[in-house]
Amino acid sequence: MSGRGWMGATSAILAACGDTVDAPKVREGVNAYFVRSPEGACLQFSVPLLLPFRPEIDPRGADGAVWAAIEAVKRASPADTRLHPLGGLDTDRPAAYAGGTEPITLVRSASRAGTGLWKPDGENYLDTAGLHCTVHGAIPYPGPPGDATAREVAGAVADLADAIGETVQRVPTLEIATAATLSLDQKLLRKELPAMGLVCFIGDGTCPARDFTRFRQHHRVAGPKDGVHIPFVCPEELGPVEVELPASGRTVPGLGIREREAFAVAGSNAQGKTTLLQAILAGEDDHAPGDGRELVVSVRGARTAEAGGPDLHGADVSLFFQSLPPGMTGTPKAAFGRGSGSMTMAVQVQEAVRTGAPLLLIDEDRAAANLLVASCLQEADVTPLAALLATRRDALRECAFVFAASSLDPLIARADRILLLSGHKAGAISPAAFRARYLRYLKGQMKQVGEGETEEKRRDQPDRTSR
Repeated sequence: MSGRGWMGATSAILAACGDTVDAPKVREGVNAYFVRSPEGACLQFSVPLLLPFRPEIDPRGADGAVWAAIEAVKRASPADTRLHPLGGLDTDRPAAYAGGTEPITLVRSASRAGTGLWKPDGENYLDTAGLHCTVHGAIPYPGPPGDATAREVAGAVADLADAIGETVQRVPTLEIATAATLSLDQKLLRKELPAMGLVCFIGDGTCPARDFTRFRQHHRVAGPKDGVHIPFVCPEELGPVEVELPASGRTVPGLGIREREAFAVAGSNAQGKTTLLQAILAGEDDHAPGDGRELVVSVRGARTAEAGGPDLHGADVSLFFQSLPPGMTGTPKAAFGRGSGSMTMAVQVQEAVRTGAPLLLIDEDRAAANLLVASCLQEADVTPLAALLATRRDALRECAFVFAASSLDPLIARADRILLLSGHKAGAISPAAFRARYLRYLKGQMKQVGEGETEEKRRDQPDRTSR
């Protein structure tokens, strides 16, 4: 063995494992390595494998088949000692390696969420050669590298490969086919949405609420929520559409969010508005049976905009600002300096419009409200989004806007359609009815303000009865 420790023994171990190693995919130090853990009690590893798994499916849905195979291996790992290395189950610290066996209902994502989880991706896929999978995990530290310990480690890897191969062969054909077909349904529907004039489809029965775990902290990889979960059903007032899922042939009703429209997700606090927006963004991903979002399909390229404070370097904010505030240099078309929350959000919105993003998502909870609606204190050289929607819709080009809002009534009033969440159940209110309700609310507020002024004046008057 070389003087590089276990890392230097990687090539010899892989060679001893034979044809089960996916030799063309090996990148030592990246997806192929053996290294002692920091505390010294474990030997951590990563090995790309090639296994004989060739289910009879449409290859375009292969991601779903890979998901079904991987999840079956995870479920089998506690009972099969040969699979224990995946979760470090024989080590003193299995919790450190439990990500290798963490269940996941994400089939494929263009995002980098969940990179530490074992799931279908560029390292785990199916082709005519078989199942390519890169496995990670840990075994108890066998001692310094040598001929005997290297053979021991190679034997553990070979046993692991055999166990994975046997497990995936036992996965029921129907389970593989169902996951593959659902994956293909989502991929094909996503391609067909533009021809339907849609940027997103949310099927009836969708359950968007998420359950987060130590390993699934991001909403795009989080699993379905346990307990009470009210399924989404498109209200009749919003004009439900029916789509035919291309692979399975099923017809599914639901909500279609249209190109170029302004769509409001409104409601009081904690009614699921943010969760629904997150589901729309996650509609760029393909989901497995039971995820809850497998009928949410969005076109790729959706953007988000939120308040921030980074330095601006020649940013264009001219859609919203006619002049720059003190402390900034340049022009509204090329602004330099420390941007406010609204200034940096304006950059994100304008960049989405400029680059032709099909969909922009804005959440009131993370937004700069003064960029979305006007107030009596706002300077005349600032044009909020509500005003743009009312008077300069063409300036927003092809971008559809979906915004979650509770207190931004002037913005909601400019929506083309309004989804109203109450008790986590989807309802609707027409823009005309909302504007009438908003006017009544404003009149009530004006009355309260007027009564407050009268009361202040009364208190300021001298008490004549005391004279």
